[in-house]
Amino acid sequence: MNIRDLRYFLAVAELEHFGQAADQCCVSQPTLSGQIKKLEEQLGVTLFERTNRRVMLTEVGEHIAHSARRILREVDTVHDIAKSSHDPLAGKFRLGAFPTLATYIFPNLVPRAKAAMPNIRLILIEEKTANLIEKLRHGEIDAALLALPVYDDFLVSHKLFDDEFLLAVPPDHELTKHPSIDQKTLKKQRLLLLEEGHCLRDQALDICRPHGIAEEQDFKATGMETLRQMVKAGTGITFMPKIAIQENEPGIHYIPFTAPAPIRTIGLVWRKTTTRQPVMDRLIESISSLGEG
Repeated sequence: MNIRDLRYFLAVAELEHFGQAADQCCVSQPTLSGQIKKLEEQLGVTLFERTNRRVMLTEVGEHIAHSARRILREVDTVHDIAKSSHDPLAGKFRLGAFPTLATYIFPNLVPRAKAAMPNIRLILIEEKTANLIEKLRHGEIDAALLALPVYDDFLVSHKLFDDEFLLAVPPDHELTKHPSIDQKTLKKQRLLLLEEGHCLRDQALDICRPHGIAEEQDFKATGMETLRQMVKAGTGITFMPKIAIQENEPGIHYIPFTAPAPIRTIGLVWRKTTTRQPVMDRLIESISSLGEG
């Protein structure tokens, strides 16, 4: 068994098709099938259930695939460490962000990061916060942009910027008469919020609860842009982070909150054991001003 065999095995496991896996691995299908058969003989187990239409992992195959993925991640880490020893600002770097931030920060971040680190290969991942923390802990990503604080002894964070919340309402809403608004004014209002699992939902609820602001129970959005379009349609009102607000946007009105305005604090989070600290430092420099622009 070697690293190549594990890559062949995982390609079949993920694509559930020998022909597609062979194409991905740039080998002929008989070659790949032969290596998988040898791997099964070496291990003394059947890795796949095979039918005329599809291929799927057996129970033992699932367990072996989990271990194989971990092994290949470690192999990639070995290569990354070797590359970074020659140039700490080179090689692959996997950066995650949660959906209500990624859409608005990644397009501005990429050119800045490339300018600061021309030899880095930046791989961007958009996932919910809980998934990103798990990926960090298991070495599947190198760093993540998250809302602070993050409580995890395995991780370290650096504050980047505060992202202020504004109230988004339809242009004809009664609240548009206010140049700014106190959170207590919303006590009789019902807010449109994201579905469970989004950190923005949790942040909004933290703002709502102390002031008795209710959630609209008949609708839960899957993303920020859905919330925006629902407000434009006159369905309700919601909180919108400043980084997501578009200048001179038609069909929607944004009202700032009176001080102290509700905010979310955005930070860069990574493992304490990282070998990529020079990249973290450059990313911090590149990102710090994005929340203001």
